[in-house]
Amino acid sequence: MKTQAIHIKDYSEQNKIEMVDFYNEATEDYEFWSNDYNMHFGYFIPFKTNPFKRDSMLNQMNSQVLKRLKIGKAKNRLVDLGCGMGGTMRHALKLHKNIIAYGVTLSGFQVQQGNELLKGKNGIILKENYNNTSFQSNSFDSAVAIESFCHSGHGENTLRETHRILKPGGRLVIADAFLKKDKTKLCKGGKYSYNKLCNHWSLEKLETHTFIKQKLKALGFKDIKVEDASFRVAPSVLHVPFAITGFILKKLLNFKSIKKESLHNLKGSFYALLSGLHMKSFGYYIISATK
Repeated sequence: MKTQAIHIKDYSEQNKIEMVDFYNEATEDYEFWSNDYNMHFGYFIPFKTNPFKRDSMLNQMNSQVLKRLKIGKAKNRLVDLGCGMGGTMRHALKLHKNIIAYGVTLSGFQVQQGNELLKGKNGIILKENYNNTSFQSNSFDSAVAIESFCHSGHGENTLRETHRILKPGGRLVIADAFLKKDKTKLCKGGKYSYNKLCNHWSLEKLETHTFIKQKLKALGFKDIKVEDASFRVAPSVLHVPFAITGFILKKLLNFKSIKKESLHNLKGSFYALLSGLHMKSFGYYIISATK
């Protein structure tokens, strides 16, 4: 049992190193995916968001997550756990003048470039591990995690640390891909897509949405709501093959080589699309809760 625990710890540490390398080298590629550096999928609303304009859907995902935080008129300290280049933070600061935004990431590149984009705004990105931050307990009114907790396997430690830094009455919103069943019960095609997705995007693992709900409840969260947003997200996922093709063509036309990390990113995007087609195994959920 002890040997197994050491093995799991070593794997987790190796995955963290790979993830940091991945984002240090591949983050700049995301400008091709989003002019606003939104490093996530979008949210489609008929007659409101344009399915052919990716950033329209990506920023709508930001809006939907922020809407579920129920931010009022009072001063609000928001933390984005796994903030990337701060796209969600900048969107929040644009919508709410009463927000002070903090972002955490392990990528030095994202800290440097993200803070450049935040210049003159009421926000800052810090190099922190969201599983073990330096923030005091009961520090934040709001916390968001858009497609970031998957990098640490949707682990209980992550949720516990989030609970610690939130104030009583503080709100948490997670938007991410989750399994609908245990990975041991995935079909052959689903298991193949899952393993490739985790490998190319440096994901420790994906959990089921039912696991997250149970853990949130056990930690003391209340008003837990799990919303299946798969069909809202699907139109932006369908942009993947076109984005990949366009990215490769742009590199080739400019006689530029494609970095190893960029190839991993492209392959991960493809397997995200492939995973999404296994609708009985994978889904995209927005989970909200109150401390």
